[in-house]
Amino acid sequence: METILGLCIGVGLSAACGFRVFVPLLVMSVAALMGWFEPMNGFEWLAMPTVCFGLAVATLCEIGVYYIPWVDNALDAVATPAAMVAGTLATMAASSGEMSQFASWAAAIIVGGGTAGTIQMSTVAARGLSTATTGGIANPVVSTGEWIGAFLLSIFSLIVPVLVVIVVLIMIVWIVRWIRHKKQENIKKPVV
Repeated sequence: METILGLCIGVGLSAACGFRVFVPLLVMSVAALMGWFEPMNGFEWLAMPTVCFGLAVATLCEIGVYYIPWVDNALDAVATPAAMVAGTLATMAASSGEMSQFASWAAAIIVGGGTAGTIQMSTVAARGLSTATTGGIANPVVSTGEWIGAFLLSIFSLIVPVLVVIVVLIMIVWIVRWIRHKKQENIKKPVV
């Protein structure tokens, strides 16, 4: 049961990494410092004050840069692979020691990295749509929603991880359906 709970926490945190790379890591670090979260062996560095401070600075920088139109789109090229790595690390840090090292890393890469990548790609699409339709004027609204979503998802992942997994799965299904719907609309449009 502890393994499943750890994976649920990891899925929620990795989904949050898809919105903002550093927010979930900062939340994990603060929770570890407060004694509310115990990272897996090898990830004790999350409970170091200097790491927490570094993550806080990185979080503020990341949030700030996403408020600059057009720069936010360029940052997505770096943020996409970074989100997948952060999602993998978050899932691995939340995993329990009951699984073998190989199984833990495999689950972290597939579940954590995959979830973070899926969410990150949806944010790239939303920001691209916002840029295309408003010239980037609405991008700060999208950015605000993303960092608030990352923060809340991170907190709820530590408090009610099973509920978060259900919400994340619903979000992923909705994203996939929306993408399929958009592709079908584009196929049906007559070329003039």
